[in-house]
Amino acid sequence: MKKEKNDIKLWLFWFSLAVAIIAAYNILGNLAGVAQIIGNILGAIMPFCIGLLIAYILYMPCRSIETLFKKSKKKSFVNKHARGLSILTTYIIALIVIVIILNVIIPIVVQSLSDLFTNLPGYYNSVTEKINELPEDNILRSEKATELINNIKNIDFTALFNMERIQQYIKSVISAMETILDAFIAVIVSVYILAQRNAIIRFLSKFTKAIASKNAYEKIKKYFMKSNSVFFKFLTSQVLDAILVGVLVSVALSILQVKYAVLLGFMIGLFNLIPYFGAIVAVVIAILITVLTGGIGKALLMTVVVVILQQIDANIINPKIVGDSLEISQLLVIFAVTLGGAYFGVIGMFLAVPVATVIKLIIEDFIEEREKSKEI
Repeated sequence: MKKEKNDIKLWLFWFSLAVAIIAAYNILGNLAGVAQIIGNILGAIMPFCIGLLIAYILYMPCRSIETLFKKSKKKSFVNKHARGLSILTTYIIALIVIVIILNVIIPIVVQSLSDLFTNLPGYYNSVTEKINELPEDNILRSEKATELINNIKNIDFTALFNMERIQQYIKSVISAMETILDAFIAVIVSVYILAQRNAIIRFLSKFTKAIASKNAYEKIKKYFMKSNSVFFKFLTSQVLDAILVGVLVSVALSILQVKYAVLLGFMIGLFNLIPYFGAIVAVVIAILITVLTGGIGKALLMTVVVVILQQIDANIINPKIVGDSLEISQLLVIFAVTLGGAYFGVIGMFLAVPVATVIKLIIEDFIEEREKSKEI
């Protein structure tokens, strides 16, 4: 009897293996068809994925506004409809922010970029003339300095910041939501998720509890709660920090009458989203632009002001916003950002810190459990 069971198991194994090989062969022989099916599926679920992302981004402000509304008098209209009003208020605020960005900030930045690229040859010639007026023993007239300046001249900035390329990027983002219907579905999905979030969380919790052991469920719940907290804290703090830094730099450089102050502030704020490396890259680019448009003296003044503002941000503003929630060493941050950038580009650099924090938490828990098991 036992031998028969083993024979059946062996037969099932070989039969399953044969089916798997045939299926793999058919899939590999029709990759175009498989890719098309996957593409169609992704296209169909894309509005729902975007809706989920919108809901995730708006969850924290929506929850904060709902908590504020619930503090109003009991049985009042605002208190009774706190959730609905908080969702409506959140979307109105988000719409106002998008309108301001598209109609105020973006036009200034685009116009500044266009003006900068148009006048770049003139700026370069002006800087070159000033350098040529310096004494021959000046460091700026050395062979290496001349070579560096010529290399900067040969950089095709119009290719790096080509407006057509930027427009293509924007179009590629917009093409993710090809029709007005997709956009409408995404918004409806996000509103539904925000309105029914408690019920959705309860369902997912019950489903996980049903398919997983008690110990596994507790671990999943713990990691989910911690990951959610880390990602929310990091994303919101980085965005707020970038906005504050961008505004402060724009105002400070405008007072100093640095050309393209808003463009430089926008760029430094945007690059500030990437820990460590973003700030360094932004300052280097800002120095190059200011040297060309305002001279070395103005560039030095700009550098001092920006470095001071970044130090204020690093030591006062950022710790106040982020707090100690991430609990991760600076060395690990640098390693995570480098690794994330190498494999996943800018998005990888941006998300590297929260991902590294969650991985660190899982590893620490694993080590703790192993140590406890050895003690027993």
